[in-house]
Amino acid sequence: MAFTMRAVKVPPNSASLEEARHRVFDFFRQACRSIPSVMEIYNLGDVVTPSQLRSSIAKEIRKNQSVTNPKVIDMLLFKGLEELNNITEHAKQRHHIIGQYVVGQKGLVQDIDKNPGSSDFLKKFYTSNYI
Repeated sequence: MAFTMRAVKVPPNSASLEEARHRVFDFFRQACRSIPSVMEIYNLGDVVTPSQLRSSIAKEIRKNQSVTNPKVIDMLLFKGLEELNNITEHAKQRHHIIGQYVVGQKGLVQDIDKNPGSSDFLKKFYTSNYI
């Protein structure tokens, strides 16, 4: 597996909370601009829309909105940039992206209501095997 590893540049530490906040907004813009290429690389058009991916990115960023230490924000930004780099360099597989950013914490949402024993065959099967 040979692919060129782009160096993730470590930016200097943010001097203030305001500077760290601006870096978060820049990262969000960068992530949103990479959505069309990610959708093409991982063939996600049949699973998710770009706006859903954008809201998933925003949700991930909002998880840490209570952090006020600029050094911690810089560390989180570095982790986010590394994740974005891994995704755009195709270091992940399609099911990783779908599981982490499309399905998320909710799990799969099924449209079909599974009711065990709803068919005659299953009712006979359950009564014959579990008496």
